[in-house]
Amino acid sequence: MKKSKILVSLILCIVMMFSLCSCAKKTPVAEISMADGTVIYAELYPEIAPITVENFINLANDGFYDGITVHRVVPGFVIQAGDPEGTGMGGSGKNIKGEFSANGVENNLSHKRGVLSMARRGDDFDSATSQFFIVLEDSDFLDGNYAAFGMVTEGMNTVDKIATVTTDNNDKPLEDVVIKNIRITYKD
Repeated sequence: MKKSKILVSLILCIVMMFSLCSCAKKTPVAEISMADGTVIYAELYPEIAPITVENFINLANDGFYDGITVHRVVPGFVIQAGDPEGTGMGGSGKNIKGEFSANGVENNLSHKRGVLSMARRGDDFDSATSQFFIVLEDSDFLDGNYAAFGMVTEGMNTVDKIATVTTDNNDKPLEDVVIKNIRITYKD
């Protein structure tokens, strides 16, 4: 009887260990659906930029990005979105701490092709709200000054296509490039 109790206890411990392992943190993925039917998938890295990722997820879940345009396209550099006004001057109204070394935060995600990072106003390190950009070509000079927080894992062909649109003198596309919505999913 005593041996069977020990065996049952051991089995329960093993089952509990496996159930705890299945609760491991999952990686958030931004599914950026464009109005033209294409989709960009980007892994988000809360272990690198927790405040930034939480802000981005909350905005996406609240529908903030639904219908917003890509308001800035600089070929060979970035495409940028997240401004409800479409001018590059707007945002969500809630500033977040800039998670990069110049602002006292370690962030080792380099601004390589496909990286998502937060835009901000000039020298105000804590001015990021909702605007983000996707890097088109390696731009290491941004490292330490902007909060990189994710990486495109699928759909760079869509990003590259957006990078070819005709723009005005302020890098604004002449025809709207619309984000239908951004949804957050989780993967193991």
